[in-house]
Amino acid sequence: MILLRHGQSEFNLHFTATRRDPGIPDPKLTPLGHEQAQAAADAMALEDVREILASPYTRALQTAAPIATRLGLPVRVHPTVRERYAFSCDIGSPVSTLATVFPDHDFDHLDEVWWPQETESEAATMARAHAFRAESASAEWRHTLVICHWGFIMALTGLSVQNGQWLRFDPTAAPPTEVPWRHV
Repeated sequence: MILLRHGQSEFNLHFTATRRDPGIPDPKLTPLGHEQAQAAADAMALEDVREILASPYTRALQTAAPIATRLGLPVRVHPTVRERYAFSCDIGSPVSTLATVFPDHDFDHLDEVWWPQETESEAATMARAHAFRAESASAEWRHTLVICHWGFIMALTGLSVQNGQWLRFDPTAAPPTEVPWRHV
């Protein structure tokens, strides 16, 4: 399995500069984020990807777009791989909005408001990652690309990755023994 952190978003740009939440719900990709998505599409063309999963956040769906086009694959929207709900960027867009902006995706399995309404604890994020790990271990994970987020990747691997960065992940391997929960 390949885990890909979405490209740089408007939130990431401002938060990195100030270390303060800029108050941008469900941010879009920046021009650099679009470049990172295109670079990921080029890289994934060299991999044996047969399935694309993506978080329902706009930044993840925008990152998935050039990859799906390049590989000729549909994107399966998977809310389990969403970000840990802790900042303004973790307020999503309603399904009715997403379905209009991304008409090629199936959102029928999502509630209109699919993101949590309260901060998600580290333990809850870890439990969600554990459930995804168990679900993925029984699937055809070796050929799956998952476009997700910093917190979810951290919960799965214990590693902090940058926007547009990807890494290989084996859901059958032991989970991390320690998760630092800090951006490096």
